[in-house]
Amino acid sequence: MSRLHDSGLESITFGPDGLVPVVVQDRTTGEVLMVAFSTREMVVKTIESGQAWFWSRSRKEPWHKGATSGNYLNVTEIRRNCEENSLLYLADPVGPACHTGAVSCYYRTLDGQEVEASKPWSENADIRPGSLPWVHAIIEERKRAKPEGSYVAGLLARGVDRIAKKVGEEAAEVIIAAKNRSHEELSNEMADLWFHTLVLLADAGMSPTDVETVLARRHK
Repeated sequence: MSRLHDSGLESITFGPDGLVPVVVQDRTTGEVLMVAFSTREMVVKTIESGQAWFWSRSRKEPWHKGATSGNYLNVTEIRRNCEENSLLYLADPVGPACHTGAVSCYYRTLDGQEVEASKPWSENADIRPGSLPWVHAIIEERKRAKPEGSYVAGLLARGVDRIAKKVGEEAAEVIIAAKNRSHEELSNEMADLWFHTLVLLADAGMSPTDVETVLARRHK
């Protein structure tokens, strides 16, 4: 569930240049994606938009991560360190965090060897196209950007009652497909059901990770 608010921001120590280091971590995998710097204004902008904004030290201007590449970082929680002089963004990445196409900017060891765990985003098992984190990230982007003509944005605008109705309708279709014993039909209807349940989670400010936590707890 999203935990973005500016409570406590006043206690953060920004450097003489007005900047604070920001570590970005993938909320699902736990992998460190990148480190950047932010001003107080850019932290507030991150909180308000739900997407990562930084301060580009080279260009000396605000930097909306993904504005050019489409590889946004949807921030769900912001944490501070013990000395209150750096921040941690927990995020759902939409695409690779690194400009090279790697999942993380930290894809090499000190001696230059490439790290297997940080292979290209499109090949990563956790966020491959069609996976639940992949679909969730796209839904979150539609939720924030509200592009004209978007089915997701339109469905979210109609509220939880309409979304819940769609989930019920798709669940009924899954039951029918299962009774028809058709693998293709069942796959298609299940895809529709999963998609609409992810929209329902997004409407509630939740993600598949929240459900995974419950399933893991039940397994114990």
